[in-house]
Amino acid sequence: QVQLVESGGGLVQAGGSLRLSCTASGRTDSNYAMGWFRQAPGKEREFVARFSRNGGSTSYADSVKSRFTISRDNAKNTVYLQMNSLKPEDTAVYYCAASSYSSGLFATQYNYWGQGTQVTVSS
Repeated sequence: QVQLVESGGGLVQAGGSLRLSCTASGRTDSNYAMGWFRQAPGKEREFVARFSRNGGSTSYADSVKSRFTISRDNAKNTVYLQMNSLKPEDTAVYYCAASSYSSGLFATQYNYWGQGTQVTVSS
């Protein structure tokens, strides 16, 4: 099992930046895909970005491509999401997720989740 804790959310004006962190504990020696998802009020949870299980590739949702960057520090068991040029439509609860069996882009393919961190972008 792995436990995930996110941090770094907050309130920012449109055009601003935030960096989210997700620190993993527990069985971090296993091979996991690590990703970020978000959920806005009244909407389904959607994919944002992820590292594949072997860590060799990244994927981004079209809506955040060129604005968001996922990165990792293996020594700290931490994955980051750098969010630049934020827009009001980026407002959501952001969740870190890990999958022990898939490198997919769907929330149902991830079996470990953090508690979420709120990101609010004002216009």
